[in-house]
Amino acid sequence: MDRPTDTIASFAKGLRVITCFGAETPRLSIAEVSAATGLDRATARRCLLTLHAEGYASYDGKYFALTPQALRLGMSALNALPLPQRVQPWLDQLSERIGQSCSVAILDGTEIVYIARAAQRRVMSIGLMPGSRLPAHCTSMGRVLLAALPEAEARARIESADLSPRTPASLSSPDEIMERIAAARHDGFALIDQEVETGLRSIAVPIIDGRGQTLAALNTGMAVTAEPAETLVETYLPQLLKMQQNLSRIV
Repeated sequence: MDRPTDTIASFAKGLRVITCFGAETPRLSIAEVSAATGLDRATARRCLLTLHAEGYASYDGKYFALTPQALRLGMSALNALPLPQRVQPWLDQLSERIGQSCSVAILDGTEIVYIARAAQRRVMSIGLMPGSRLPAHCTSMGRVLLAALPEAEARARIESADLSPRTPASLSSPDEIMERIAAARHDGFALIDQEVETGLRSIAVPIIDGRGQTLAALNTGMAVTAEPAETLVETYLPQLLKMQQNLSRIV
């Protein structure tokens, strides 16, 4: 097949060599790379030695293996993806593991906007999906996102929001809501018990990037049971915090 004149054939060959390595083929010889790529041995050798010289591959005299530095190539591509695409596979895994619906949302004014969701069963009367909006002040994700703001800015958003109670458990006093936001800032999570909808509880943690900035929030929600709401902390918070650490590497 003819190759466009404005491409670099040697670079394309190098990419073919990199993709030879995998979970079942972590160490390869020159002959094995040649066979896997269809490149002649001399070309495969030059590609492998170049990777070795640049720190992307180790070499013991017979076998080559990719080094951790090669992860930068994949991470660069991953980091270029929009946030919803990056978090969705992780969200699906978490939802399957804990058996509950999980969501990721960002803050937009006085509301949260869902950007990713993995649903196990419907626990709210309204269907939630990417693009859905809820008040920030009475949602677990909203409170951890507000907690990431300077206190004055968080209060300004609360005071400009519609604080009409959604349920008998909803808080409508700005001071009381600010106390809950302060607790979320101190604790690193927020727990909501039937404030956004009767029969629904949720717990959320912030999603923090490598610079310590809160980009979004992660939560899980479930139907109310006879157990106290605080049991969510023991049951689900460790899993959310573990996922928080994983996501901090890719956002």
